[in-house]
Amino acid sequence: MSDLAAARARYVELIARRERISSKRLLGALASVPREDFLARGPWRIKSEAARSYRLTPDADPIHLYDNVLVAIDARRKLDTGLPSLWAHFIDVLDIREKDRVVQVGCGLGYFSAILSKMVGPKGSVHAIECDERLASRAASFLHAYANVEVVHGDGRDLIGEVADVIIVHAGFSHPHPHWLQSLRPRGRLLVPLTQRDREGAVIKITRRARGFEAEAVQQIRIFPGQGRGVTALDDRVADWWQRAAALAPLRFRGLEQGLPSDG
Repeated sequence: MSDLAAARARYVELIARRERISSKRLLGALASVPREDFLARGPWRIKSEAARSYRLTPDADPIHLYDNVLVAIDARRKLDTGLPSLWAHFIDVLDIREKDRVVQVGCGLGYFSAILSKMVGPKGSVHAIECDERLASRAASFLHAYANVEVVHGDGRDLIGEVADVIIVHAGFSHPHPHWLQSLRPRGRLLVPLTQRDREGAVIKITRRARGFEAEAVQQIRIFPGQGRGVTALDDRVADWWQRAAALAPLRFRGLEQGLPSDG
């Protein structure tokens, strides 16, 4: 086994152990998708989950990428790739199956789009939306070989397309967008970070039930804000309400009114 292959194997083992992931399809996807294929050429600016600043890898050997580290996409804006263990955990929570249609809101450079592509298989699909035109173009290039992935440049609040089994939002919002909820199939799942202006908040999983929706808090998070996320104190209060309510017990509702659950 080469040094790179051994590093990839350790990477998957680390994530599986840390997040207690048992999904063979998810672990297989993590093992088979080269992370370096979805980044600019190294050296790379990387940092651990707890680090405040980046460090530059000593060279462009992709072995440096097979650790639980963030990699800078745009260090100036503090825009990074997702932390592998964190997003593997979220994907595991969503119980993604073969043939599912998955929508990503904010696909970045496409690494997790490729992971999802492997999980849903050739009869499933991944609709990857990215609001940053430059990132969308790069993601489309990186994902060219993944036939079941479509990359779309635009506003992820609107460009969902057909109904979805799973919607994953990779940026912070103050509340779930009504269009996301309306686009879920029965038993469909939405995962969305609900954050305040300081980027802090909680990830909420919402499942479509027979008579409405059920929301539950998954984990705390700090994440880049989504395009169109409100910037007022009221938006922060809405996000805080969701975090507190969903953390106490599964929250059941039928619709949204001004960003908050309603029975209407």
